[in-house]
Amino acid sequence: MSSPYFIGIDIGGTKMAVSIFDVTLAAVERVERFPSGADCDPQEMVEQLVAAAREWIKEKGTAPEAVGISVGAGYDWVTGCVTDAPHLPKWKGFPVVATFKEAFGVPVFAENDANACALAEWRHGAGQGCDHVIFLTFGTGLGAGLILNGRLYRGASGLAGEVGAMRVAESGPAVRDKPGCLEGFASGAGIARLGVAAREQDRETVLPENPTAKDVFVAAEAGDAVAIEVVQESTEKLGQGLATLLDVLSPERIVLGSIFVRAESLIRPLLEETLKREAMAETIAACQIAPAELGESIGDFGAATLAELGLAGKL
Repeated sequence: MSSPYFIGIDIGGTKMAVSIFDVTLAAVERVERFPSGADCDPQEMVEQLVAAAREWIKEKGTAPEAVGISVGAGYDWVTGCVTDAPHLPKWKGFPVVATFKEAFGVPVFAENDANACALAEWRHGAGQGCDHVIFLTFGTGLGAGLILNGRLYRGASGLAGEVGAMRVAESGPAVRDKPGCLEGFASGAGIARLGVAAREQDRETVLPENPTAKDVFVAAEAGDAVAIEVVQESTEKLGQGLATLLDVLSPERIVLGSIFVRAESLIRPLLEETLKREAMAETIAACQIAPAELGESIGDFGAATLAELGLAGKL
């Protein structure tokens, strides 16, 4: 007899995935990924995801306990529909919960990807054992999920955690059409724009004409002065943003995703210096800054955690 399991659906702007999460082992058992993009048709993608899952369900001979969906776009947890979807325009308004509930006939729970990833790191990764955790995606964009008093916090609008919108300077890359916002400095898109601006200063640098965030960190690691200055500017602004979160929410742990995981040795020293300057000593002492632990599987764990907590009435 097979262990109880969840089906996870990870909806993303560049890829989508369906997975099986073994409840007994607390592990992702199988996963299949599909490319997506701006032209991705929701109905066609749903058919592919459901078809893959149904094959697994047939092999197991039992239905999943529940389905969890991590939505890499704006999501309304009241209606179960995608809202703002700049990377997946055809998905705007799509009823993800109702659609997958009809397909599988079991309870379905969904959240935006930042919330799902926060729950995943809290239950299975770097946030384990804490009641107050803030997770920041720190990838192409900068979103956050807030776990406060052991529960996901959505706020009155459902948009709690949009830390990337915080203004930390009078000007800067307008990645949210908001010059000076934190995401303009502390995200892959923002760091790339900072790199472009730095190259325009006509200084000697190994940065290519249109550098990515990865190009900036590789050059900084190699000692390129221009790239180092970009990393410093990005890190100081990130520190300012985290200091606000520390003093307002006083978390036990702040978990930082993608970029921090790959470039911790470059970022952490200046980040800690900035926090000492900007935040209260008491809130710093009560909090640990940690890299995310779940890596490329975080979306799969996020979807499974939604199924787990939703089924237990803890979402």
